[in-house]
Amino acid sequence: ADNLSDALKKLKITTTDSRADSLEGCLDCLLQALAQNNTETSEKIQKSGVLQVFASLLTPQSSCTAKVANIIAEVARNEFMRNPCVDAGLIPPLVQLLNCKDQEVLLQTGRALGNICYDSHEGRNAVDHAGGAHIVVDHIRSLCSKTDPASEKLLTVFCGMLMNYSNENDTLQSQLINMGVIPTLVKLLGIHCQNAALTEMCLVAFGNLAELESSKEQFAYTNIAEELVKLFKKQIEHDKKEMIFEVLAPLAENDVIKLQLVEAGLVECLLEIVQKTVDSDKEDDIAELKTASDLMVLLLLGDESMQKLFEGGKGSVFQRVLSWIPSNSHQLQLAGALAIANFARNDGNCIHMVDNGIVQKLMDLLDRHVEDGNVTVQHAALSALRNLAIPVVNKAKMLSAGVAEAVLKFLRSEMPPVQFKLLGTLRMLIDAQAEAAEQLGKNVKLVERLVEWCEAKDHAGVMGESNRLLSALIRHSKSKDVIRTIVQSGGIKHLVTMATSEHVIMQNEALVALALIAALELVTAEKDLENAQLVQILHRLLSDDRSAPEIKYNSMVLICALIGSEPLQKEVQSMAFLEVVSKLRSHENKTVAQQASLTEQRLAVES
Repeated sequence: ADNLSDALKKLKITTTDSRADSLEGCLDCLLQALAQNNTETSEKIQKSGVLQVFASLLTPQSSCTAKVANIIAEVARNEFMRNPCVDAGLIPPLVQLLNCKDQEVLLQTGRALGNICYDSHEGRNAVDHAGGAHIVVDHIRSLCSKTDPASEKLLTVFCGMLMNYSNENDTLQSQLINMGVIPTLVKLLGIHCQNAALTEMCLVAFGNLAELESSKEQFAYTNIAEELVKLFKKQIEHDKKEMIFEVLAPLAENDVIKLQLVEAGLVECLLEIVQKTVDSDKEDDIAELKTASDLMVLLLLGDESMQKLFEGGKGSVFQRVLSWIPSNSHQLQLAGALAIANFARNDGNCIHMVDNGIVQKLMDLLDRHVEDGNVTVQHAALSALRNLAIPVVNKAKMLSAGVAEAVLKFLRSEMPPVQFKLLGTLRMLIDAQAEAAEQLGKNVKLVERLVEWCEAKDHAGVMGESNRLLSALIRHSKSKDVIRTIVQSGGIKHLVTMATSEHVIMQNEALVALALIAALELVTAEKDLENAQLVQILHRLLSDDRSAPEIKYNSMVLICALIGSEPLQKEVQSMAFLEVVSKLRSHENKTVAQQASLTEQRLAVES
């Protein structure tokens, strides 16, 4: 301790022209003390005011420069020392030292700057201001191809410095991307893949940069996919695989890179991991299984990568994913169902899958999750069924396979994501399927649940889908029984509200359903239509210049149907509809103009 105090005193009174050997002795004493107790020694250095002296010692000519930079690197390992290092003016001379040729000076300077930047906003700003990143990127570029141990050590330190400099800072990450650091780092990874420390630094740097959208476009122009897959195949340790996964996941959000990863053979690696870990209860294996299967699903989100793996339904990858659905692992069931939902993104794939028995597998999976089931699995399986039900030719096949009944088992669910997918699946299934629409529309339990969900104000998606399904049951069945069931369950007011939706498609669906109600069961529904103020709403829709042509057209069709009811006709007469309708005779849309003439005639006769 006495030696340390002496050394600090000597350093305080020293000047740059002091004898180099006495200066060296003082610096060695500091380094020794830091090695024994870094925190305590750093506190003493800070209190002594020696940091300011260091600024004048950091000159390329001095033989002590590397030691001074080493001391700064050591003290900056403590969070409380980083700002004092910046305040002592150490950053500009350190950045200047990056221009010297001495490898030891470069190494210690890189460490010092990297440690000062670690989690320090002030440190990063100072390095940015002094232009440090640019010089470091140039160094990495010129050293990139050198594989001698000294160069690799220097590259590791410089990569670490850039990582600390830009970590979780979008502005500085963008700056590095604009400097073209990505192709350099990818090249580095390829050349130095045998060097574990340097590889690790590259991976962390990629993980940092890959979150930014602009980086993905740059990555797509490199052979990153190939390099990462090559590296991944060599890994045995869980932590190393995890590290590569952390880079792969953000990169795989880019469709071009998805395809590159598929072509580089990532899928085969993922399938192998799944096979090895599926029956294990070790924590690391469970984590790997989840990451690998999640990444697999992500790769299938790209249209080209998905189609490449589907291979007309004959692909080995598609077949392997199918085998996940009956698995006992919830994670694999989930990934399998999500993968099917992703494969089911075009009619050709959907038709092929339905013809090859995928529906039964999904229904069996749902069956295993009816009572206290896994919500994410339910949601995924319903998503897959909904997508499969989109092609017209699949609807009847899926209905006769019992999909509607399987889906209805989840009516009791209190989980909005499950409710949302259940509603969407039923709506897809009954599209243009009159018999199924009638059967479901007469199901009182279903209709009552729909009416209840039409009021789910906290869940706009569920509310919208419930309204759309109510309307679809009427539109596709055209059945008096269905209309009566909906009237008795209190559904009319929701269809009237739906006519005021901000979405034209929903407004239109509501108006068509209401026109069918008025044509088929006006007497049964008239009280509810009156209470829901339908006539006032139609007047508003026709008067509003912003209403779409089809909304105006269907509103007039509905008015003509409503005047068959005495109380509703009185409302129509009291609201000066003739005036609004006669204006629409000159509407630019011919269909609207023709309907306006017909409606005007009907209203004139009735009045």
